[in-house]
Amino acid sequence: MAFKKHVPNLITLCNLACGLIALIWAFNMNYEYAFVWVCLGIFFDFWDGFFARILKVQSAVGLQLDSLADMVTSGVVPGLIMFQMLVGIADNQQELNLSPDNYYLGLFPYVGFIITLASCYRLAKFNVDTRQTDSFIGLPTPANALFITSLAVMTAKGSTPEFIVDLLSNPYVLVGISILSAFMLNAEIPLFSLKVKYFNWETNKIQIIFLVVSVLMLFFFQYLAIPLIILFYVLLSAITNKLTTKTAS
Repeated sequence: MAFKKHVPNLITLCNLACGLIALIWAFNMNYEYAFVWVCLGIFFDFWDGFFARILKVQSAVGLQLDSLADMVTSGVVPGLIMFQMLVGIADNQQELNLSPDNYYLGLFPYVGFIITLASCYRLAKFNVDTRQTDSFIGLPTPANALFITSLAVMTAKGSTPEFIVDLLSNPYVLVGISILSAFMLNAEIPLFSLKVKYFNWETNKIQIIFLVVSVLMLFFFQYLAIPLIILFYVLLSAITNKLTTKTAS
């Protein structure tokens, strides 16, 4: 019985462990492995709250621990990956002498860490925002982490269309993505939660539709599907909010 209360926290710590391993791969610019460990960490993050509710062992410590683990897996890792991507571009430009003034060398790559700062602020707000018990306000950090890490993987995959690789090799595009990411994390945009409370169609139909479409997109587009899935998530949330508003009125 005493062990039961520790089960959700152990799952959360697995999330944190995955984030730490993802950091190691990100430092070595092995984005594909970093992506895999981030996905595994998010998998654990999905289930810790579920088991806390099922076992009826929810606690304030668990809530804080969850945010601390997310800060690493879904906050520090994507920020570091964006930093590494910008460093890689800067190094390549320097080697090829394509940028005489090297204006973005030095401090420029650090712009990527705005993702980490915005993630930290978003997680802090989430812990005290009573509006986010059953849904989200702003893009959840795990979704944002998947979005950023998938972009890094696409630059390293030979199957990625060349125009996308060229786009993601432009430092201005990456800085723009970083700023957009920081905005979306803290924007006042209602988004549905993917965490399952009860196994039934009526309360989870939006989540089920989203997951089915996401699986199909992954099957057909592989890594390229990740940013498309995040976009679909935002659009589906907007449509759901619009329909809910009309029904209520």
